[in-house]
Amino acid sequence: MDKFRGLGVAMVTPFNIDGSIDYVGLEKLTNHLIDGGVNYLVVMGTTGENPTIDINEQQEILQKIKEVNAGRLPIVFGIGGNSTTAVVDRLKSENLAGVDGILSVSPYYNKPSQEGIYQHFKAVSDATPLPVIMYNVPGRTGSTVSVETTLRIAALPNVVATKEASGSLDICMDLVMGKPEEFGIISGEDSYTMPFIAAGMQGVISVIGNAYPTKCSQMVKAALAGDLQKAKELHYKLLPMIKAIFMDGNPGGVKYALAKMGICGNHFRLPVVPVNAATENALDDAMNTIN
Repeated sequence: MDKFRGLGVAMVTPFNIDGSIDYVGLEKLTNHLIDGGVNYLVVMGTTGENPTIDINEQQEILQKIKEVNAGRLPIVFGIGGNSTTAVVDRLKSENLAGVDGILSVSPYYNKPSQEGIYQHFKAVSDATPLPVIMYNVPGRTGSTVSVETTLRIAALPNVVATKEASGSLDICMDLVMGKPEEFGIISGEDSYTMPFIAAGMQGVISVIGNAYPTKCSQMVKAALAGDLQKAKELHYKLLPMIKAIFMDGNPGGVKYALAKMGICGNHFRLPVVPVNAATENALDDAMNTIN
């Protein structure tokens, strides 16, 4: 679990204008994050536009990041879905050498019962020896993993943490209060990271960290060290940008910022498109307050 303490970044996937993978941009981004002081890399989460990237491409992206990373940071790889059998098959068949953990989202769209969610993660736990971070994101899945179900899942052999993106402080505090000592609660909400760490979480899997890894890392480290004055200053420095990057969907906002920084292009695969002009203006204003 300590491998996943602090700042993890849900990496965007750089594309070329024709929609192919931009491996030069991917190398730039990986080094940008490592040099910025992040604690671990999260590959093929939703921010990486994984629904539009086939399994072979996902493996190629993983291998490229492993090559550039060269063992410097732990790597978490996203394997999730709403077919338990398909998720289990991927966990058993894919090349996961050099992967330190799996991020697996609660099944989406088919809205399983709490028992169905538990049985899904039990099957995931049984399918891999790797540490598993479960992911509760009701805004995308259409269902919430309850506190009670999360704590049941926490007792499974290798489910080591949850990425909690319900946005509910009550859920987060109940999880921190009721969890086993060795189980981690990770924020999935950039705007709540500082207060959630103060409430007992162990860090964040961040979107804005793609663009501002150094400031995000400093904020998370200060919060974890109990220096809430410094953490608060950095939190409010980043907050206008956090709000702006999510105004017109994710990862549109953060890719716009990365393009302005010269790290990768502002290109996507449908149905994701670039942000609108109003959001661009808001992003420009927010970037000016940080730089």
